[in-house]
Amino acid sequence: MDLPFRLRAFAILAVFAFILISVPSCKDRGKAPALDTGQTAFSPAPEWRLKDLAGREVALSQFKGKVVIVDFWATWCPPCRAEMPFYVNLYKKLADRGLVIVGISLDAQGPGVVRKFVDSMGITYPIVMGDEEVTTAYKVELMPTTFVVDREGRIRHSKIGAVSDEAKFEKLIESYL
Repeated sequence: MDLPFRLRAFAILAVFAFILISVPSCKDRGKAPALDTGQTAFSPAPEWRLKDLAGREVALSQFKGKVVIVDFWATWCPPCRAEMPFYVNLYKKLADRGLVIVGISLDAQGPGVVRKFVDSMGITYPIVMGDEEVTTAYKVELMPTTFVVDREGRIRHSKIGAVSDEAKFEKLIESYL
């Protein structure tokens, strides 16, 4: 092979690698570090006010005194879709003990597409339509990204990617209830 061909091939591979690394996706990239470090103070969850699928305003502050799972997701994201049945069951099981799950949809197609998906999955917990302001406040870059907010409104845990160990995650949630 001649040198110019090798240089072109290397340049093409380098560009392709850069694109793969820099393009956000919903792929499960593993867990983010838990924010529960054993410290006595935790970061307050950023407040948000977003519209639900019927156009009503929903705010994080209305769930004060409850444990809130804030899940950033989209209908087209396979790992997001995969963990939805677990969240539906977890909500049914623990809602009476003070658990709230709020799905923040990042679907650009709007609430109509999301409503069809929610109905088909039997999702009964609140779903709101996210925006750039909330994703920036929570530093969401991949989906699903999930935060656990304690009864005092502090982020106690975060993860990127679908729930990998449902029993462990459920025990974590129960520890905050």
